[in-house]
Amino acid sequence: MYSEPIHVSDETFEKSVLQSPVPVIVDFWAPWCGPCRMVAPVLEQIAKDYAGQVIVAKVNTDDHPEWAGHYGVQGIPTMLFVAHGQVLDRIVGTAPLPVVKQRLDKVLADAKQMVQ
Repeated sequence: MYSEPIHVSDETFEKSVLQSPVPVIVDFWAPWCGPCRMVAPVLEQIAKDYAGQVIVAKVNTDDHPEWAGHYGVQGIPTMLFVAHGQVLDRIVGTAPLPVVKQRLDKVLADAKQMVQ
């Protein structure tokens, strides 16, 4: 599986995120966004630490606004935690690594419950 974030477009979102066999953290971001750059190393660490358990997918909202609009993303960065095609959690703005890990651990537990 992936040990670093993948870049997802409007065209590949459904296959990469909604049909993913493992939970996905979707990072809606833009290159000009300072807070987005602050959260990038946190997500890179998550991708390494949770390789095989979760995919970190980055969506540049300047180039690919369709899904951001679909999910009502108003500010960036916004992280959606998606499992089995459903949004289980959302973080708007920056968050430190321990907070993201704590939320992700809950999403992983909830995702396991969904298939049992």
